[in-house]
Amino acid sequence: MTEAPKRVRVTADTPPRRSSAATRGIALPGAPVAEADAVYARALMRSQLRLALGTVAGFVVVVVALALGIALIPEIDAVVLGGLPLSWLLQAFAFYPVILVFAVLYVRTAVRNERRYRALRDRE
Repeated sequence: MTEAPKRVRVTADTPPRRSSAATRGIALPGAPVAEADAVYARALMRSQLRLALGTVAGFVVVVVALALGIALIPEIDAVVLGGLPLSWLLQAFAFYPVILVFAVLYVRTAVRNERRYRALRDRE
């Protein structure tokens, strides 16, 4: 018969005690600034969420306007390029540049938000 493996007790050092000033959110010189980092991180997340929602809203508005323009302007169907009506070509290819523009604008603004966050965090 084989013996059951011995149990090993794993322990870790106890974390350092936090001062009462740190628990109240007051940053003392030389004290850990974890609370300030948490505040900045939450602010960054809110900023990125606002940016994402604004980008999606703007994208939806532009796409709906483009679709309504194609649907409500019957003269677009009279124009034929390469054997296809212009409305078909617009539906097939006009949305991709819109997607690209919104993607580039979102990424540039998100990077700027993160750069500002890092500048605030590093200034502390």
